[in-house]
Amino acid sequence: METEASRRPSANDRAQAAAHRARTVVQRWPWYVQVLALWLAARLFSFAVLAATARFQPAGPWGGASPSYWNFINIWDAEWYSRIFADGYPASVPRDAAGNAQENEWAFYALFPLLVRGLDAVTHLGWAVLAPVVATVAGFAASLVIYRLFRLRAGHGTAMWAVVFVAVFPVSPILQIPYAESLNLLLLAGSLYLFVAGRYLTAIPVVALMCLSRPVGVPFALAVGVVLAVRFLRRHRVDFPAGEAWRLTGLAAAAGFSALAWPVIAWASTGDLRAYTDTESAWRFGDLVPFKPWLTMSGYLFGPLFGPLVLVVLVGAAALYLMSAPVRRLGLELQLWCAAYLLYLLVFLNPQTSTFRLLLPLFPLALSTAWLSRSRAYRGTVAAAFAVLQIVWVVWLWRWTELPGGGDYPP
Repeated sequence: METEASRRPSANDRAQAAAHRARTVVQRWPWYVQVLALWLAARLFSFAVLAATARFQPAGPWGGASPSYWNFINIWDAEWYSRIFADGYPASVPRDAAGNAQENEWAFYALFPLLVRGLDAVTHLGWAVLAPVVATVAGFAASLVIYRLFRLRAGHGTAMWAVVFVAVFPVSPILQIPYAESLNLLLLAGSLYLFVAGRYLTAIPVVALMCLSRPVGVPFALAVGVVLAVRFLRRHRVDFPAGEAWRLTGLAAAAGFSALAWPVIAWASTGDLRAYTDTESAWRFGDLVPFKPWLTMSGYLFGPLFGPLVLVVLVGAAALYLMSAPVRRLGLELQLWCAAYLLYLLVFLNPQTSTFRLLLPLFPLALSTAWLSRSRAYRGTVAAAFAVLQIVWVVWLWRWTELPGGGDYPP
């Protein structure tokens, strides 16, 4: 016989019912409120990770031990951006007695620090206040554009999960730190959205600004150029109207010119043709030789025999993934963007611990990751793993801990 106690819902049933009601309420919110709430939760988590880690920061190049959150996020390359904010760029490239370029501000693109300087001219709030605010607000804006980009290819639920993966990505704390990453993510997402939507002429000014925020212009121009070539070769099977072809050609040309803008600005400002490329080389202790850094690093980590083999396997695995069904579902434009950016990293990047941060522009792969399974358990596990790795990234790389030989691994 059923008793009153047996009819009473268990604690687990009540928890499930409460969770269901909460999901129902959230699902009634407008999409932009859902995205911003999700992003806010992710940024609060990153704030907690950064603030907790700051308590264990030893004294280092940027001040004493256990700094405040605000001082803790203004270290590493944030110091270079603050110098640009305060003093601009050097009139000439500093060089040693042998003529080798030394580390200087020309390695850092101007849009983020100059945007902060412009706001400071109006508000007089200074770098310490404005730089984190600009970076954080740009991240929130990027989340909305990323969602709209993903909705061009997927339904609301899958697009939201993909935004979750971007929001908690292991290096996502950088999106609230005075770096140019969040501003670049906003402009890159906007450029990709307009590119995928076929609004090629509208994309041109966004692409131009993007190319002044971080060095992603070359792979973007390559992706647009390859899409143009593919569309032209397929024109007998897939309609490619002349007007659309000319607009896409205009975007390809504009992207190519924009990709060269910063090196040209550095040249015009210093009178030194190699001002930008030599400055970039100052961080890699050698000339800017394509592919060489990856070969050198693979040999250093795995030996002269296995190093090249490991590199070939890594490149092969990346190529296979880019040709997989979930990535192909992204569409030609996003698939080629990811391929072009990975190729760019392979050709020019000096691989080190900063490489993790430089993977952020591959954010469209978050959507392909969400497509791998519709299971909430799978998607929740991925998000949780990213959150844990976020703690690892902050504690291992953002926190300064001087190595025995001096210095530390850069984030």
